[in-house]
Amino acid sequence: MKNILHLISSIQPKDSHSIELGNAIIKKIKEKYPHNTLEELNLVDLNLPHLNPELLRKLFTPSNHLSEVEKETMAFSNTLLEQLLAADIIVIGAPLYNFTIHSALKTWIDYITRPGVTFGYGEDGRPIGLVTGKKVYIAMASGGVYSEGPGQVNDFVVPYLQAFLGFLGMTDLTAFRAEGLKVPELKENAMNKAINSIVID
Repeated sequence: MKNILHLISSIQPKDSHSIELGNAIIKKIKEKYPHNTLEELNLVDLNLPHLNPELLRKLFTPSNHLSEVEKETMAFSNTLLEQLLAADIIVIGAPLYNFTIHSALKTWIDYITRPGVTFGYGEDGRPIGLVTGKKVYIAMASGGVYSEGPGQVNDFVVPYLQAFLGFLGMTDLTAFRAEGLKVPELKENAMNKAINSIVID
């Protein structure tokens, strides 16, 4: 049995390339692992409050030091953590907006980053990721080409997610890209090329 968590961060409710690519990844996962559960979470629709000083303090305070009222305000974070920790496979739809991820996805990352829960520090001071044993697939969509060539230096989607999720212990990450979606000579075959590139480990 594989538990799949699909995170959506596209602001396009229809004709979203990252959602289409994410669904194609999930279809391949289901073909390989017929016994599965799927939970889909639209982070844009969830509209979580962005990080602020009060929330940051609560996120970095051990739960046994929070008041009952403060614990109630942490319900969103706890729910997101439960979903993450229950998942075996995480599919993250990550369209590139202005070279980076949408703020809804960044907010999800802020809410799951909890000391003693998703990361810690060893005796030597080095960080230790505590969210292990997960497989992560990134469904990235972009109008230009960012996997190679001059645009590569402006890709702050895959490198960022790889670095930060790796910090939390999710080091087994594969990215599939639907790119060149606005480039005249590439856009016609961009989505088919992306879907055909999907290989599930």
